[in-house]
Order: sequence, then C-alpha cells, then structure tokens
Amino acid sequence: MSHDPALTDPAGTDPTPLAPLPPIWRWPVPHWTTFDQTATALDLTPGELAWFADTHHWNSRAHAPLRHYTYRWLPTKSGGRRLIESPKPRLAELQRRIRRHVLAALPVHEAAHGFHPGRSTLTCAAPHAGRAVVVRMDLEAFFPTITATRIRALLALAGYPPAVAAAIAGILTTRTPPDVLRQAPRKIRDRLANTHLPQGAPSSPAVANAVAHHLDRRLAGLAAKLGAAYTRYADDLTFSGEATLPVHRLLPGVRRIVTDEGFTTREDKTAVTRSHRQQRVAGLVVNTKPAATRTRYDELRATLHNCVTTGPAAQNRQRHPDFRAHLRGRIAWIEATSARRGAKLKALFERIDWS
Repeated sequence: MSHDPALTDPAGTDPTPLAPLPPIWRWPVPHWTTFDQTATALDLTPGELAWFADTHHWNSRAHAPLRHYTYRWLPTKSGGRRLIESPKPRLAELQRRIRRHVLAALPVHEAAHGFHPGRSTLTCAAPHAGRAVVVRMDLEAFFPTITATRIRALLALAGYPPAVAAAIAGILTTRTPPDVLRQAPRKIRDRLANTHLPQGAPSSPAVANAVAHHLDRRLAGLAAKLGAAYTRYADDLTFSGEATLPVHRLLPGVRRIVTDEGFTTREDKTAVTRSHRQQRVAGLVVNTKPAATRTRYDELRATLHNCVTTGPAAQNRQRHPDFRAHLRGRIAWIEATSARRGAKLKALFERIDWS
C-alpha cells in the first residue's frame, strides 16, 4: 500500500503522530483540559475525583455507608411514587461548584422558567394570562431520562475533552442501587438503573435546563409558527393562544419533537382548557392574571395555623430539611400574586415558635 510522501520522512519511517487539536470553547466555561487539572480546580486529588465521578458505577453496588447518596420515596399527587436521591454533603458541595463554574455558563432558553435566576412560576404563567386556549403537557420521568451520555455530549460541545466531560458527568449523575430499585414503579425502573440525573441534587435543575435547550428551541419555534406562546417549568410544558389555535396540529407536533429529543410525554397529563374553565399554569390560575388558587392559599394558611398551635415539627410530614425556609418560600409564592394574602400568611408565620 502506498503512503502519502507528505506524511513520511525521506527514509520511509512511520510518520510523526499529529498533535491533538486544541479544544474549541463555545461558551465561557472554565478551560479544564485534563483530568488532573479538573481535580485541582475542584480542590480534589485525582483519586478523589475518580471516586466521586464513579465512571465504572461501582458505587451503586456498595453498602449504604459508602454510597454517595441517600434515598427516600415520596408519594405524588397522581398516586405514583417519586425517588429523591440526595447527595451526601461533600458530593453536594462538588455539584454546587460545578453548577457555579460550569453549568451557569451554558445556554438556557428564554422559555425555561424553572430553577433559573430571575424567573419563577409567576414569569412562567404570565405569558398565558387571559388567553382563549391553554394547553398543558408533561414530560415523563424528566430527570431520570437525562443520562450521563447526554451530559457528556453537552460538555463535549462546550469544549471539554472526553476524560474531563466524563468526570464532570459522573459527578452530576448516579445509578440507583438494586435494593432501592426493587421499590421503583416498573415504568421508571430501567431509567433509574442506568446513569441518570438525580432528583435531589443541587445541580440537577441547571443540568436539565441546559440539556433541554434544544428541546425548548424547537418547541418555541413550533409555537411561534402556530401563533402560540410557550413556556416550560421543569417538566411542565405550556402553550396558549387565541380561540383559533390549531390544537390538532400543536399536539402531534409537540409529541414528535419531544420524542426526537429523547423524552416522552405523559398522555394522562395532557390538558386543553378553554377560557370558560379554570386555566392553570405552574400552579397559578391565569384566566385573567396569574394568581394562586384559593385552595393553595387555604392549605398553607391551615398548615401555618397548625404550626402555631401544635408546633412545626408535627406539620413537616414530608421531612423537609429546612422546613422554616420551605414555608417562607411558599408564603413568598402566594405573596407574589397577592400582597394582601401574603401579609396574612406572614402574620401567622411570625407566631410560630421555632425553639
């Protein structure tokens, strides 16, 4: 077989290997080019980085004291079960560092309103207020569907070499241990058994928003073509428009794009609501202007009243690690749409004995 003379010397020896091309950095992420450099940037030794990245997935087979996560199942409103996988403190801090330094530099589409600075359920709902038709669709098992492979691809697009992308993706994902998997609903068991984004990690919402950027871009394009508004809050997709909105074209178009992007819609959660019925987006009623439902307000007021009379510990049935902050957040959510209601809830909150 002949050789290109430009690749060999006159003596006919093997050509000198070409040097690897330098990374192409697409966004303002830290320029970590080697595994060891990544470890140093995260204040780890290379061995510690390998331990936390767990690219060989041994940790899912380890005994509970050695695992990187703790696990608890929570009931959902639809009667299902949701797995909360909470990283232990040191891994959680690593995930926060990656969120600050890497994930914050990745693009997030303007349609994404969940877990994004300056955005909220209120900003998600506002574009749909007073519209004749509101269409809501849900993504099934949103976090578990996002795999380490997808995250590595995103990090590679950002410019990271394979070893660095694999290490970062390893820190951000996990596999659920077999003993926990036995309690999983059948329809999500395979997703949890593979590497996936854990619901409970501080970095997961930012990862999900970045991975869903292309999905958001395509859905926003479809919505614009059909004369609709589009927003997403985590796994909730919302479209709205005038009475002439061609829902018969919108629904199959959304399903096709969602499938193309590697996600699945929950058909039992798809709802088309006209203005003569109560229209909800991200928990807010949007028939006129975004507002919390009376039911949500009454539930929170009852919880605060019970905290005053029986103490907050008895009311923390879902075992929130910071129940005080959780209640403050719920009050702020109500207050964002009604200052009058917010003031009443704050007055109750101030009467709670936290000692």
